[in-house]
Amino acid sequence: MTTTRGTTRPDSRGRTGLDQVGRGLDRNPDVVVRDVEVTSDGWHVLRRTTFDVRGRDGSWTTQQRETYDRGNGAAVLPFDPVRATVLLTRQFRWPAYVNDHPDGMLVEVAAGLLDADDPETAVRREAHEELGVRLGPLTHVVDAYMSPGSVTERVHCYAAPYGPEDLVDAGGGVAEEGEEIEVLEMPLDQALAMLDDGRIVDGKTILLLQWAALHGLPARSAHQEGQSLSGHSHSASRSPSTRSASFPK
Repeated sequence: MTTTRGTTRPDSRGRTGLDQVGRGLDRNPDVVVRDVEVTSDGWHVLRRTTFDVRGRDGSWTTQQRETYDRGNGAAVLPFDPVRATVLLTRQFRWPAYVNDHPDGMLVEVAAGLLDADDPETAVRREAHEELGVRLGPLTHVVDAYMSPGSVTERVHCYAAPYGPEDLVDAGGGVAEEGEEIEVLEMPLDQALAMLDDGRIVDGKTILLLQWAALHGLPARSAHQEGQSLSGHSHSASRSPSTRSASFPK
């Protein structure tokens, strides 16, 4: 169902002109946009776009696609290179719960929408809000479309060092936004084991953990020097460590 709210009339967030997004795209000569319709009046934007596509044989076909536009996001994997630990979150995710996840409690890297910020500012904000951590220098890993068949969001993915002295707040998210986030600190090899056995199923988290494993953050066994924290929260004991300046290349 097409709505005029968000097009010629303000939607629930005061926006207009939402049907203009994509109309002027011409970077691909084999795609011609014909029409853009706004089909919902929610916090984010659902659109139905009609376009012509030229196939490899030169013939043209007309197609329609629905896209969900929630803006772009940023995600970060904080790592302690001395203790070979990472910081993750656990929180309830309704879309996962309604689609067969046992309890909807997903283990993830810290992440959030950019809103009006640039990606690096946004990822530092989210790390502080969700994890209570002050990040060291950011390493840009990749910009990824996580569900390009229907969702427009591009996630800017980073890694950054931290040490015990950088855990400056409790984290837990923004209560006013309904967030209730558990902070997890665990050895990298434990996080990778959770990936292998299916306890970690979030796409951006899988990407960043695999990147960490491929690019040299030293994983160690859970018993080494009695340093592993077994996925406990911020209140778990920590041994002193020295921060590294950057992620190993």
